[in-house]
Amino acid sequence: MSTTGVASAGTPIDSPAPYRWRWAALFVILAAEVMDLLDAVVTNIAGPSMRADLGGGASTLQWLAAAYTLSMAVGLVTGGRLGDIHGRRTMFLVGAAGFTLGSLLCAVSVSPGMLIGARVVQGLFGAVMLPQGLGMIKEMFPPKESQKAFGLFGPVMGLSAVCGPILAGWLVDADYFGTGWRMIFLINLPLGAAAILGAVRYLPRGRSESKPRLDIPGMILVSLAALLIIFPLVQGREYDWPVWTFLMMGASVLVFVAFALYESRRSKAGQDPLVVPSLFRKRGFSGGMVLGLVFFSAMQGFMLVFNLYTQIGLGYSPLKAGLVMVPWSGGMIVGFGIAQGVAKFGRTVLQGGTLVMALGVFGVWLTLDMTGSGVGPWQLLPSLLVTGIGMGLLMAPFFDIVLASVEQHETGSASGTMTAIQQLGGAFGVAVLGTVFFGLVGGGIATAVDHRSDHLREQLTAAHVAPEAQDRIVAGLRTCASDRATAKDPAATPASCARLEKETRSAVTSPEAGARIPAALQDTASSAFRSGFGSVMQTLLWVVDGMLALTFLLAFLLPRHARPEESAGH
Repeated sequence: MSTTGVASAGTPIDSPAPYRWRWAALFVILAAEVMDLLDAVVTNIAGPSMRADLGGGASTLQWLAAAYTLSMAVGLVTGGRLGDIHGRRTMFLVGAAGFTLGSLLCAVSVSPGMLIGARVVQGLFGAVMLPQGLGMIKEMFPPKESQKAFGLFGPVMGLSAVCGPILAGWLVDADYFGTGWRMIFLINLPLGAAAILGAVRYLPRGRSESKPRLDIPGMILVSLAALLIIFPLVQGREYDWPVWTFLMMGASVLVFVAFALYESRRSKAGQDPLVVPSLFRKRGFSGGMVLGLVFFSAMQGFMLVFNLYTQIGLGYSPLKAGLVMVPWSGGMIVGFGIAQGVAKFGRTVLQGGTLVMALGVFGVWLTLDMTGSGVGPWQLLPSLLVTGIGMGLLMAPFFDIVLASVEQHETGSASGTMTAIQQLGGAFGVAVLGTVFFGLVGGGIATAVDHRSDHLREQLTAAHVAPEAQDRIVAGLRTCASDRATAKDPAATPASCARLEKETRSAVTSPEAGARIPAALQDTASSAFRSGFGSVMQTLLWVVDGMLALTFLLAFLLPRHARPEESAGH
């Protein structure tokens, strides 16, 4: 996803004669980009519907996003190399066909495990498909046209970001032919077929003159290291954080170190490393990698938990939840546009965008604090718009600034590494913020029940419930509401709720009380549910703002301007 920013910096100075069908080929490549961008965001909107249909615990919602971004992060490191070895057109076709097949597998999934596995297939083949298109653009277009070609990616990214959540929500709500959430993947079939047919007709043939050998041991090491950190972060909460989760995370660090040592040894031996070690001796690039990991973790993590909050906490339909995100996406387009006009300020634009985005996130917190559980889409619009503008300002110059200190022969490896870090950061953010969100929500709802206990007791007293029975009912409601919010199977009734129901029946002294007590419990539980989710969301917003503050500080490690050596030559 969003790999476009890195490619513009690698445009060669001396280009061959323009390819005849280059503009038609560009639209084929854009179609592939749209498929990736849509599938990166749709599960945030459709996730609760998928879980309601297929079952699974809270971690299922995290894995639907993390499986895709993690597999793409791992695959992107090698996807570009496969194009160099076997030809970009060939690997684009393989990637598009595999991505389309993965979409079909998603659509016909009958269990959470099958759906998550199909998301891995999508991510891996997407990682094969996307780098080929970007590489071909650099080969097809002369320098004067290349900036126009890459310039089309901005609007396409923006429109996909705007339309993706709306499309996902609309398709889930419309339930065409009884498909429900499955239609968000079925729509990829005609898109994929068009991309394949267009690729056969319009993409240029040919291979790179240099054919690097594929670094399979390096690929295995980096894949294992990523999995060892993401898996325990996503699954740890459901297993109550056993010792093996911490051992896996510690092992991840060791495997990353082993990967770095292996790549260095491979480079010294004159072989082709998966990642060029010299890149990490450049402060600007290393700082950019850490900054990218922190920022994309914050961005993707925020998008996941905010969509969970609107749908589960506020009870929004998928379409309504998608429409709520329109100001965010629209603001991102505005931010991209503003960034083009102030590009000369370089790193300052990126840091300014970080501050604007942090201000927008604080605005969301303030909105929730002022309106409480009755917050509506229109009240969230201003702060989400500001958040989106800040994100656009930050992302627009990011890739070019990080690449400013990279040598021309390192650009390919640097581009692949940067896009992989973007995806890995997304998977990490989904794992960490999703885990914190679900870890806090039970306690948040229990606390919200406590805050409403006096009013509930008044209603129970009016229904002639004895004080001792009131204590048991209030305590039972507190446990039941918390357990229901964190249940691994949302369709099952927690044991605590069954006990509460039994306790309630025994407290009934008259037909009137039999009607009033359940109504009072339902009203208290619903109010506490919304308020508890809101308080947890507010906590997560502080975490996101903290990550954005760290992003601002890390930006001081970056070069002041993008490609200073090029500007000097004008």
